Amino acid sequence: MHRQSATGSTDTTRAETERQLGDVGNAFAGGDSRLCFVDPRDPAWCIKILRPDRTPASKRRQSPWLKRFKPLRFFDDNLQEIRVYRRLERRVGPAAYQLVPRIDRLVPTNLGPGLRSELVRDDDGKISGTLQAYLARKGADVRLRAALTTFSHQWRALGMPSRRLLLHNIVVQQRAGKPHRIVVVDSLGWAELLPLGDWFAPWARHRAGRKLRYLAELIAAGAGK
Repeated sequence: MHRQSATGSTDTTRAETERQLGDVGNAFAGGDSRLCFVDPRDPAWCIKILRPDRTPASKRRQSPWLKRFKPLRFFDDNLQEIRVYRRLERRVGPAAYQLVPRIDRLVPTNLGPGLRSELVRDDDGKISGTLQAYLARKGADVRLRAALTTFSHQWRALGMPSRRLLLHNIVVQQRAGKPHRIVVVDSLGWAELLPLGDWFAPWARHRAGRKLRYLAELIAAGAGK
């Protein structure tokens, strides 16, 4: 039986067998709420799993009391990312995928439901490293600055929605060992209660510009270490 996927295409996840990801130690990356694993069926994709110590129920319990009245789905990062991408596809369209990975759908795994997302790799097949790691190794060199300039122009022009752009949530895709493309892999979506940027393009560009200025400050600080 087919059903609609996270991004609107059809899939057959009801009939899928669980992907075996191993245990949490097999994750190649992780954040406050999720762990990332290479999809064992296709290395061009990764699977984002909710951390066992950061379940939606535990996150709701730790939230300010007013937020505790929200349904559990608002504390599930995978479901919220799907929601953000649906809005992104309606408002921005395919151009967004120069700046963020594509997502596919939720899939069953031995560690619970996981969100299947495009895995950004360099041209030698290695998983692209974070902007934070690049700055620690090489600083803000000429090639990186050129890639960042292209990224910033596109991000502002499209009015991309995000919370603060942090160095560890951005990866540097490389070709021939040189920065080629900057990709934001987490922290998408407006932080505001009312997402005015979804309705007013000038406001979206203004907010995107503010996030870029904050990122520029982080890069300047990181490059100086």
